Amino acid sequence: MQFAAIVVAAGRGLRAGGDVPKQYQMLAGMPVLRRTAAMLLGHPDLTHLCVVIHPEDSELCQRALHGLSDPRLMPPVCGGASRAESVRAGLEQLVAIRGDLLTPAAPATVLIHDAARPLTPRHVIDGVLDALMIDAGALPALPVVDALWEGTEGLARAPRSREGLWRAQTPQGFRLADILAAHRAHRGPADDDVAIARAAGLTVAITPGAEENFKITAPEDFARAERLLEDKMDIRTGNGFDVHRFREGPGVTLCGVHVPHDKALEGHSDADVAMHAVTDALFGALAEGDIGQWFPPSEPRWKGAASHIFLEKAAERVAARAGRITHVDCTIICEAPKIGPYAEGMRARLAQILQIEKDRVSVKATTSERLGFTGRGEGIAAMATATVVLP
Repeated sequence: MQFAAIVVAAGRGLRAGGDVPKQYQMLAGMPVLRRTAAMLLGHPDLTHLCVVIHPEDSELCQRALHGLSDPRLMPPVCGGASRAESVRAGLEQLVAIRGDLLTPAAPATVLIHDAARPLTPRHVIDGVLDALMIDAGALPALPVVDALWEGTEGLARAPRSREGLWRAQTPQGFRLADILAAHRAHRGPADDDVAIARAAGLTVAITPGAEENFKITAPEDFARAERLLEDKMDIRTGNGFDVHRFREGPGVTLCGVHVPHDKALEGHSDADVAMHAVTDALFGALAEGDIGQWFPPSEPRWKGAASHIFLEKAAERVAARAGRITHVDCTIICEAPKIGPYAEGMRARLAQILQIEKDRVSVKATTSERLGFTGRGEGIAAMATATVVLP
């Protein structure tokens, strides 16, 4: 089932502490909001993602989502004084795109999610979507298993039954038209969107939640989330290999650095054989094809293109999946030109494009002992290995 999603990020989150609202604080090297957005963008059935922010947080949002250039990610919309007003602003934005002839119509289903829940498992989302095939709404939740007591002044006063009680989570899912009508008719505060839906008479199914789908609320929740991220860390390694033959020319470009030589490299783009190998290594780590699939040489627009465009796309794909590039190693194979004097500049250029520290980038060179086409001076080969960590 295709769906749109609203990420509610307009709150202040004061209980979490810090200099900025919790959705913009760093969690394992990445803003919470970015992790949440990337998690939803990772779902293949998502068509639109609307982020609702506080009117004063435009710059914070822009920094948090920088580089997350997915066409499904809509420009952020400002929320209101309450959660209900913010959600309604997001719903109105989704409905408004139906009138934009350049944008596909919004789907009939919408999921409404808290920005401070960045660790939502896929099965929780899919459970909500499955329930929406039958019911007007769906609520992921966990049963209350602890004993409940009413207390005042720090003293236990009376037990309360936990039978039939559930701990509500998000994303909460609805048919877009139904929940928008419910929000338009609603007046006053509401704990969540299920409360608004039920007030409008909508049926809401309870679907399985997950313990890791907790809402970051207090400072200690960041440490808990980081521990969970470490436990589910997905470490990927990809390899890349490329070859280009020599032609007449004034030098070669390797890892974005011009190296003087009595020959140039032949290729459809700028023939940066080393950067092509690194690019393929990153695509390989993600299992997202290769440079030829993303930038077909049959397309004239890539004729003579600078290879940093290709590498930036690979890095963008890592970021879109909330991943981190932790290491890149590139070996250039040739008899000439000499690579050593330019290796540090190549490392710096790759680090700059990938937005990682220079000490996470290795560039080195070797010869093939005058064997094969590189040994005969007919061209240059390069191979690369990239390590990517996905949440």
